Amino acid sequence: MRIIAGDFKGRRLYTPENYNIRPTTDKVKEAMFSIIMPYISESICVDLFSGTGNLGLEAISRGASKCYFCDNSRESIQIIKKNIDYCKAGDKSVIKSGDFRKVLESMREKADIFFMDPPYEAGYYSDAFEKIAERGLLSDDGIIIAEHRDSLELPDALMGFEKLKERKYGQIVLSIYG
Repeated sequence: MRIIAGDFKGRRLYTPENYNIRPTTDKVKEAMFSIIMPYISESICVDLFSGTGNLGLEAISRGASKCYFCDNSRESIQIIKKNIDYCKAGDKSVIKSGDFRKVLESMREKADIFFMDPPYEAGYYSDAFEKIAERGLLSDDGIIIAEHRDSLELPDALMGFEKLKERKYGQIVLSIYG
């Protein structure tokens, strides 16, 4: 897994020794960033369910001003810290450890982009969208990118957010809401 473009281009990120963390593949990540490129410059991002920090670091590499990296796993937090240090992105990074609901509850700043890639079988999508809506955490022109399996069909409207686009890459689907 590597950073595809921008300031950190070509850097290979640390990954877990086992398969407890499922990072977004380079193919899907490249397609995702092609779609959302107009939103990246100077944006504030939240990499919810960060895993390795792959998506947030790609966003910073491409011009995001700040990214919140959020995960509940101690192993993930350690990998995220190593990857942030390796990319020298500490000045643009905020690490938040804990359950995503508590992390979202503690946020005081609106974000322009939410990357949402939870464990597919956990069913966290509705809860995460609900908490983002309830707390008013998405900026007026912001987007939420939900990565999920093709077996899960997310609705056209979810907690007041409208689906803007949906793209399928093999068994992986990107649903983009605004």
